[in-house]
Amino acid sequence: MEASRIELACVKSGLKMTEQRRTIARVLSDANDHPDVEEVHRRANAIDSRISVATVYRTVRLFAEEDILERHDFGDGRARYEEATEDHHDHLIDVKSGQVIEFHNEEIEALQVMIAKAHGMKLVGHRLELYCVVEDDADH
Repeated sequence: MEASRIELACVKSGLKMTEQRRTIARVLSDANDHPDVEEVHRRANAIDSRISVATVYRTVRLFAEEDILERHDFGDGRARYEEATEDHHDHLIDVKSGQVIEFHNEEIEALQVMIAKAHGMKLVGHRLELYCVVEDDADH
Protein backbone atom coordinates (compact mmCIF):
# COMPACT_ATOMS: atom_id res chain seq x y z
CA MET A 1 0.00 0.00 0.00
CA GLU A 2 1.24 3.47 -0.87
CA ALA A 3 2.43 5.60 2.07
CA SER A 4 0.08 8.38 3.21
CA ARG A 5 1.11 12.04 3.30
CA ILE A 6 1.29 11.99 7.10
CA GLU A 7 3.30 8.78 7.07
CA LEU A 8 5.80 10.34 4.66
CA ALA A 9 6.04 13.41 6.93
CA CYS A 10 6.71 11.11 9.91
CA VAL A 11 9.50 9.30 8.07
CA LYS A 12 10.97 12.66 7.03
CA SER A 13 10.92 13.71 10.72
CA GLY A 14 12.78 10.53 11.64
CA LEU A 15 9.93 8.91 13.57
CA LYS A 16 9.88 5.14 13.96
CA MET A 17 6.82 3.91 12.08
CA THR A 18 5.09 0.88 13.57
CA GLU A 19 2.14 -0.72 11.76
CA GLN A 20 -0.23 0.92 14.25
CA ARG A 21 1.32 4.35 13.64
CA ARG A 22 1.04 3.76 9.89
CA THR A 23 -2.66 2.94 10.26
CA ILE A 24 -3.28 6.05 12.40
CA ALA A 25 -1.34 8.19 9.91
CA ARG A 26 -3.42 6.78 7.05
CA VAL A 27 -6.69 7.46 8.91
CA LEU A 28 -5.62 11.06 9.56
CA SER A 29 -4.45 11.58 5.97
CA ASP A 30 -7.78 10.30 4.67
CA ALA A 31 -9.86 12.47 7.02
CA ASN A 32 -11.94 15.19 5.38
CA ASP A 33 -12.98 16.53 8.77
CA HIS A 34 -11.20 17.45 12.00
CA PRO A 35 -11.55 14.26 14.07
CA ASP A 36 -10.93 14.02 17.80
CA VAL A 37 -8.95 11.12 19.31
CA GLU A 38 -12.10 9.05 19.88
CA GLU A 39 -13.06 9.34 16.20
CA VAL A 40 -9.51 8.59 15.02
CA HIS A 41 -9.57 5.53 17.31
CA ARG A 42 -12.92 4.38 15.91
CA ARG A 43 -11.64 4.65 12.32
CA ALA A 44 -8.23 3.09 13.05
CA ASN A 45 -9.77 0.29 15.12
CA ALA A 46 -12.00 -0.64 12.18
CA ILE A 47 -8.79 -1.33 10.23
CA ASP A 48 -6.77 -2.90 13.06
CA SER A 49 -8.68 -3.98 16.19
CA ARG A 50 -5.44 -4.12 18.21
CA ILE A 51 -5.11 -0.30 18.21
CA SER A 52 -6.05 1.04 21.63
CA VAL A 53 -7.32 4.52 22.40
CA ALA A 54 -4.15 5.05 24.48
CA THR A 55 -2.03 4.33 21.40
CA VAL A 56 -4.04 6.87 19.40
CA TYR A 57 -3.60 9.51 22.16
CA ARG A 58 0.17 8.95 22.27
CA THR A 59 0.46 8.92 18.48
CA VAL A 60 -1.52 12.10 17.77
CA ARG A 61 0.37 13.90 20.57
CA LEU A 62 3.69 12.79 19.04
CA PHE A 63 2.59 13.82 15.52
CA ALA A 64 1.48 17.23 16.87
CA GLU A 65 4.79 17.71 18.72
CA GLU A 66 6.58 17.04 15.42
CA ASP A 67 4.34 19.64 13.66
CA ILE A 68 2.88 16.92 11.44
CA LEU A 69 -0.60 17.51 12.86
CA GLU A 70 -2.28 20.69 14.02
CA ARG A 71 -4.25 20.49 17.25
CA HIS A 72 -7.40 22.60 17.53
CA ASP A 73 -9.76 23.37 20.37
CA PHE A 74 -13.03 24.48 18.80
CA GLY A 75 -14.71 25.13 22.14
CA ASP A 76 -16.42 21.75 22.48
CA GLY A 77 -13.94 20.42 25.05
CA ARG A 78 -12.33 17.98 22.60
CA ALA A 79 -8.96 18.42 20.93
CA ARG A 80 -9.43 17.99 17.18
CA TYR A 81 -6.69 17.28 14.65
CA GLU A 82 -5.84 17.97 11.04
CA GLU A 83 -2.81 17.53 8.87
CA ALA A 84 -0.38 20.43 9.14
CA THR A 85 0.13 21.93 5.69
CA GLU A 86 1.69 25.00 4.14
CA ASP A 87 -1.74 26.04 2.82
CA HIS A 88 -3.18 28.53 5.29
CA HIS A 89 -6.88 28.46 6.06
CA ASP A 90 -9.23 29.60 8.78
CA HIS A 91 -12.19 27.83 10.38
CA LEU A 92 -15.93 28.45 10.63
CA ILE A 93 -17.41 26.32 13.44
CA ASP A 94 -21.12 25.52 13.79
CA VAL A 95 -21.51 25.49 17.59
CA LYS A 96 -24.67 23.33 17.42
CA SER A 97 -23.56 20.57 15.06
CA GLY A 98 -19.80 20.82 15.55
CA GLN A 99 -19.29 21.00 11.77
CA VAL A 100 -16.07 22.74 10.81
CA ILE A 101 -15.74 24.56 7.49
CA GLU A 102 -12.33 25.60 6.22
CA PHE A 103 -12.09 28.88 4.34
CA HIS A 104 -9.57 31.40 3.04
CA ASN A 105 -10.34 35.09 2.52
CA GLU A 106 -7.78 37.48 1.05
CA GLU A 107 -9.53 40.55 2.52
CA ILE A 108 -9.26 39.15 6.05
CA GLU A 109 -5.62 38.22 5.45
CA ALA A 110 -4.80 41.75 4.23
CA LEU A 111 -6.70 43.36 7.12
CA GLN A 112 -4.72 41.37 9.69
CA VAL A 113 -1.44 42.50 8.14
CA MET A 114 -2.67 46.13 8.18
CA ILE A 115 -3.73 45.90 11.85
CA ALA A 116 -0.35 44.52 12.89
CA LYS A 117 1.42 47.22 10.85
CA ALA A 118 -0.75 49.97 12.43
CA HIS A 119 0.59 48.80 15.79
CA GLY A 120 4.20 48.82 14.58
CA MET A 121 4.36 45.06 14.20
CA LYS A 122 4.84 42.48 11.47
CA LEU A 123 2.35 39.59 11.36
CA VAL A 124 4.16 36.24 11.46
CA GLY A 125 1.17 33.95 11.92
CA HIS A 126 -2.40 33.75 13.11
CA ARG A 127 -5.33 31.44 13.72
CA LEU A 128 -8.89 32.57 13.05
CA GLU A 129 -11.88 30.60 14.29
CA LEU A 130 -15.39 31.95 13.79
CA TYR A 131 -18.10 30.38 15.97
CA CYS A 132 -21.52 30.40 14.31
CA VAL A 133 -24.97 28.86 14.05
CA VAL A 134 -26.97 28.21 10.90
CA GLU A 135 -28.96 31.40 10.20
CA ASP A 136 -32.38 29.74 10.67
CA ASP A 137 -31.24 28.53 14.13
CA ALA A 138 -29.97 32.00 15.11
CA ASP A 139 -33.49 33.43 14.94
CA HIS A 140 -34.84 31.13 17.67
